[in-house]
Amino acid sequence: MIILRSTDVEHSCGEKVLEEIDEKIFRSKLKKIIKAIIGISFIFYLFALIFILFLKPRGYVYDMPFIEYVRHSINIFPFKTISTYVKALFNGNMNIDIPIKNLGGNLILFLPMGIYLPLLAKKMNFLKSYSIFMISLLFSVEIMQLITRRGSFDIDDFILNMLGAFIGFIIWKIKFVQKLLNEKLKDF
Repeated sequence: MIILRSTDVEHSCGEKVLEEIDEKIFRSKLKKIIKAIIGISFIFYLFALIFILFLKPRGYVYDMPFIEYVRHSINIFPFKTISTYVKALFNGNMNIDIPIKNLGGNLILFLPMGIYLPLLAKKMNFLKSYSIFMISLLFSVEIMQLITRRGSFDIDDFILNMLGAFIGFIIWKIKFVQKLLNEKLKDF
């Protein structure tokens, strides 16, 4: 026969309460750390994006009059650049690195936005608000690249960037990915 004293029961209940409190504090701190890591990685992504879009050296001529530069640096015809690069991939009339970097790079460049934005800003979980934001952002980027002479205004870049952003958004919307990222934060 086991005899329990009231102090034994109180002691074990007290320990259990302390363990639960410690676990809640641990989960709370871990959740804050994970959110901070995600936020910091987003900031690093933004810095990399700014570098690639605006600070990376370009081969453009800066002594050209601005109006002439604009005339030579605008493509408003959808798929003109894309088709040129796709043809170059098949007929070999261009160094293969150029079309791969241009097509692949523009596609991948904004893919992380499709994951970061809905994760960090709940309003961006809706396709309409996400689309409006990305369209505004990408047109702004294209215009700024043209004005600062750090690139051109190319509707094909916009199309590829937007496609990449939507691929990221679709990846985010996959239930497995949302569970992995969202519910892990809720668990903590």
